[in-house]
Amino acid sequence: GLVSSLPLWSCGVVLAGSLLLSLFLTPLALALALRLGVLDHPAPNKAHTKAVPYLGGAAIVVAFAAVVMVATALRPPPSETGQLIGFMGLGIALALLGLVDDVRGGLSPWLRLAVEAGAGAVVWSLGDSAHLAGVPGWGNALLSIVWIAGVTTAFNLLDNMDGLSAGVAAVAALSIFGIACLQHRYLVAALAVALAGCAAGFLRHNFHPARIYMGDAGSLFLGFVVAVLCLKLREDAPTRVPIAVILAVPGVALFDTALVVSARLLPRRNPLNGGQDHSSHRLVRLGCSVRQAVGLIYLASAVLGGAAIGMSRLGHAVRIGGVVGLVAVGAVAAFALG
Repeated sequence: GLVSSLPLWSCGVVLAGSLLLSLFLTPLALALALRLGVLDHPAPNKAHTKAVPYLGGAAIVVAFAAVVMVATALRPPPSETGQLIGFMGLGIALALLGLVDDVRGGLSPWLRLAVEAGAGAVVWSLGDSAHLAGVPGWGNALLSIVWIAGVTTAFNLLDNMDGLSAGVAAVAALSIFGIACLQHRYLVAALAVALAGCAAGFLRHNFHPARIYMGDAGSLFLGFVVAVLCLKLREDAPTRVPIAVILAVPGVALFDTALVVSARLLPRRNPLNGGQDHSSHRLVRLGCSVRQAVGLIYLASAVLGGAAIGMSRLGHAVRIGGVVGLVAVGAVAAFALG
């Protein structure tokens, strides 16, 4: 597994590098988007009222890839280089697919889902699996693919309000960092802080009112990396992180997706089309400002991240209690937002 030769202090260097690079690249992406006319125009199912430049996702991806490449060149992981290259290649491919959709529009959401599932199959073939006890190999493969496609889609759908998806991804990445450090998986920890830094650097220009959007290129990339890093925490039997922990890390994004998919399927609408029925929109309708709604969702994400870190260290009985508690809180939240 990815228990690495990287010293823990190097994670601080990775975080600073990715944050600074993202802070530097995002305004360049903004200027380029304006020059090329790559803009997100207002539409009936969108919240914004004036055109906003895309290409923020490109800044996130380039910053992450550059930091990972430099770190790998300086301190090559002992046996995981091929897996790392495959994982990076898949993430960049998904980002490019998202970029095509951002620039040209009109890509079928089902095509995106099929590509995400294909990426999940490759991730599984590279050795990252759900590793559920008592489940046959094909079952673990299927669950791994559903997990990758599901979490990637969840972060894509969560990108429905200024600063929301990037902020939740940064919080999720920091919780993965905490869990990975406790497991002494310093390469996973380094990848997680690289992602947190890229997302946080982009957020400076994406808070409400946003000056730039990351588009599908950014949200698909962030969701995919979070999904893969969660699976990496399931490697190696003695230190394998419980399923409850893995579900809690992107729990806010998964909750939001479950909420909107069920709300859309009941009246037989396409669950993958955009709409104003997300958790964030419901909070605004309940009287929150955009910043307050996003802040509350960040807080929920941080609580789930803290619960994930705690559950990774606690016994089986406490974890079961934690899962029951999480489900109960989710049900109450769904009812309150209904």
